Amino acid sequence: MIFRSSISLRFAGSALTAIAVLWATTVAVNAREGSKDWIVLENCRLIENPANDGDSFHASSGEKEYLFRLYMVDAPETDEIKPGRLVEQAKYFAITVPQAIEVGRTAKEFAREKLSEPFTVFTRMSDAMGSSNVERIYAFVQTKDGDLGEQLVRNGLARNHGRKTAPPGLKDSRSEVEKLQQFEDEAKREKIGGWGVNARRLNVRAQKPAPFSVFVAERKARPRATPLANPFSRISTTPAPNPSTAPINPAEAKKSHAKEKPSLARSTSTRRRKRS
Repeated sequence: MIFRSSISLRFAGSALTAIAVLWATTVAVNAREGSKDWIVLENCRLIENPANDGDSFHASSGEKEYLFRLYMVDAPETDEIKPGRLVEQAKYFAITVPQAIEVGRTAKEFAREKLSEPFTVFTRMSDAMGSSNVERIYAFVQTKDGDLGEQLVRNGLARNHGRKTAPPGLKDSRSEVEKLQQFEDEAKREKIGGWGVNARRLNVRAQKPAPFSVFVAERKARPRATPLANPFSRISTTPAPNPSTAPINPAEAKKSHAKEKPSLARSTSTRRRKRS
């Protein structure tokens, strides 16, 4: 009788352990997926950081600092830290690895120029992972000219590749994937950006104007998202006076590696005091 009871207790303990592991796994997955609704961060500003590149960069919204990674596009690396990925990117553009790095650095400067004025970010706070200890979150970024990812691809500085999701205001990602592929095909035909390295056309920009997307927030977006009166109007970069539009503060990130100095949610005012 005692023997049977001990077996039952061990079985119950194993079952509880299995349930605990399953629950922890579910929580971790949900944390990576982030919010179901789009969060709109307006009047964002680029923060200069050596780790910034064409599709990933530090930016501030109000007093908070974030590290964003663009959805659906992939710009070449700017150094040799990830050799395997760099080789893959070079092969895609049919260029050498040193040339791919050159394209990556050009993409970084292109993004820096486009983000020199205030911009708007759409995010669900989904974890973009990466090699950095600083948490990156996926986002769509709207500049005064439209979606940044589309501009990179249209100018041959990024490929139609990466984490897919339905952009704000759209039901699925299919139409955006097709649009990005059209832009990539046009850049390839014109031999510009990464497609024009061997023809010395790396710094040549698209001559044909492109209708870059201006995404809009879903009607059911969180209250923190800034409401848009006209769903087809250009997104305003003017900061909203209502404090309820303040961005969600992500979980405190761990210390970054050497080239990524600022932390995820450090206040910009604190940084200024340290410099003075």
